[in-house]
Amino acid sequence: MGFSTQPNRWQCGPFALKHALIMLGIPADERAISKLSGANRLSGTNEIQLARATRRFDCDLQLERREDAADGRRLLVEYLRQGLPCLVCVDEWSHWVTVVKEEHGRFILLDSRDDAVLVILNRRQLENRWVYHLDTDEGQKTLYDFHPVIPRFRVQTRARVSLARARFLRRPENRDFANQWDKYVEDLLAICRPRTPLSSNVISLGEFLRRHGGMVLDQVRFWHGWVERRHAAKVLANLRFVADTYGLIIHVEDERRAIAGITSLLTLWAGGKYGVTPVYQDSSRRPGRG
Repeated sequence: MGFSTQPNRWQCGPFALKHALIMLGIPADERAISKLSGANRLSGTNEIQLARATRRFDCDLQLERREDAADGRRLLVEYLRQGLPCLVCVDEWSHWVTVVKEEHGRFILLDSRDDAVLVILNRRQLENRWVYHLDTDEGQKTLYDFHPVIPRFRVQTRARVSLARARFLRRPENRDFANQWDKYVEDLLAICRPRTPLSSNVISLGEFLRRHGGMVLDQVRFWHGWVERRHAAKVLANLRFVADTYGLIIHVEDERRAIAGITSLLTLWAGGKYGVTPVYQDSSRRPGRG
């Protein structure tokens, strides 16, 4: 699933890595990550196990450590500005979260222990959760570790998260949308393309829906059953939100193909939500021989 909460206390590591990967446009299942990393109920998941799982997605999990909070924060921000999500073990190294963005001194985290998953912290709040107190023979040290997820390949698309987008997804009415985030990403990547510096003769999904959204909604409403238009329109709005977050576009020569793809997605959604009455057959007859 997408930005979802963990079902137990020990799977925070796989969820944090899943959230980091989807930021890079890599859908992954937390159950597969748990299996790859060897996560277990007794000890959860450490950075070595998560690094092993990360390599299976053609990425590396790098360790960065600083003893000064300001130094650690500056380095963390450098990685975030490169579009690299960072895993951080917080609360005295007892819980994994994913830091994905810094904006105006505030940090956006994906925390699978929080009901909204998306969490916004100021600098001091982050540092208070981030710090680890290590007792040594020389006295107590403070450590600020984090682990950027670094792809070994050229990333085609990555999420451009912002405070506004995080606040939107934190709303209670959008929780289900956030929970299905990776499904939206996968479906859109089958229809749209990432924007590149060489992209030309293309349109955004927003422009595509301005041109064709009404027609798509009308087609789906012509239904062997019943569909509420505003609910169908919300699905299209969700698709646009995800496409804008990842910078996905449609080539003009693929416009007809996109109409078919988006209509098919909305039709499948309507069938799952409302059900389908029999089409081109007598609903009073049961299948049988003869």
